[in-house]
Amino acid sequence: MIAILFGPMLVGAVLIPLLMMLVLFYILIIVPQRRTQKKTQAMLENLKSGDKIVTNGGLYGTITIVRDDKRTVQVKIADSPIVKVDVARSAIAGLQESAEEKK
Repeated sequence: MIAILFGPMLVGAVLIPLLMMLVLFYILIIVPQRRTQKKTQAMLENLKSGDKIVTNGGLYGTITIVRDDKRTVQVKIADSPIVKVDVARSAIAGLQESAEEKK
């Protein structure tokens, strides 16, 4: 209807900037988010006993047991007395930085 009233140039003038904004949105928002999501998924799949982690709740600890069937890990959060908790892999925010990585 708009093309009939105002001509095909108006439709092109409206669609081209809209398409450019969609492409820009995809490049600036979606691509980096996917990259971060793949990196996090790879980190969660490669967890092993002895890794020092941080949970989403802010607990710092060391993985003692990795359970593949339950999708959980057992984390030691204190030494004296020894305190171990089960944590879902999805609740792990990342690995702790070592002293060498901070420098």
